[in-house]
Amino acid sequence: MSSFLSGRANEVGLVVGIVVLYAFLAFMAPNFLTPANQLNILRDAAFVGIIAWGMTLVLISGEIDISVGPHVAFAGVVLAKLAASGVPLPMAVLLVLVLGAFIGTVAGFLRARFEVPSFIVTLSLWLALRGIAQVISNAVPIVIMDFDFQRFGSGALFGIPIPAIIMLVLFVVFTFIATRTVFGRSVYAVGGNAEAARLSGIPVAKVRTIVFAISGVLAALTGILMASRLGSGNSGAATGLEFDIIAAVVVGGTSLFGGRGTMLGTLLGVMFIGALVNGLVLMGVDPFAQGIVRGFVILAAVMINIISIRRVRSR
Repeated sequence: MSSFLSGRANEVGLVVGIVVLYAFLAFMAPNFLTPANQLNILRDAAFVGIIAWGMTLVLISGEIDISVGPHVAFAGVVLAKLAASGVPLPMAVLLVLVLGAFIGTVAGFLRARFEVPSFIVTLSLWLALRGIAQVISNAVPIVIMDFDFQRFGSGALFGIPIPAIIMLVLFVVFTFIATRTVFGRSVYAVGGNAEAARLSGIPVAKVRTIVFAISGVLAALTGILMASRLGSGNSGAATGLEFDIIAAVVVGGTSLFGGRGTMLGTLLGVMFIGALVNGLVLMGVDPFAQGIVRGFVILAAVMINIISIRRVRSR
């Protein structure tokens, strides 16, 4: 039992942290513990969590993708534009998902083939995708006149928000991928030591390309869900979302240096960040001050990450 707990020290610590956070917010934030608000937290967390599964693989492989926020807005705008042009919504959704995979694949190819740092590649995408979305929409929301589609992002099934159901289903899928497949083990190997992975026969370039393609698909899916919830494609949507996603993954124990992380830790990190953001809003904390708190959380998580890695290496 003690060995199991020591192996899950990060997850156990996060559970304790979430309990403490809930106790604090229950006392300080009005209506925080109401069932309706908990469902709101779950719904909002889904827009972080869906991409977080892909981001976990990206970080474990030793890379980073900061383009996901603008990618979400871009996907929503493209979807709305296609729908407004007469393309049937199911076909538009499929095209947006394929486009998301293509954009992620291009980012991964540039990283793998030309050794361009992933931060630079995705920073370029961060600028380009937001700009393209603004050009396509003239920085004005494009309304999607389909009420059935709108219920997809804002509706519920058996009382549980549909985006949250999608997030949890994908959690199971990506947990299986990370722990039970050759590809999952390859991602850990590449992040731990890319050169050793290459010498052992792992196609490092292919692994890097695939993790970015996955991130692109999940960003596109989130963009579709967000457009459904908003009822429009908005080039200003998902501003800063990439930082909440990275914060959730890092808080969940995934190393920024690669080779370490779990989907369970990311799930707990997503719920921690979701509850924190919701609680700050209910407490009436100034939006700019919220940024300070979230920045502190990211810094604290990175510091804890570095300290824990040093302790493991010193053993």
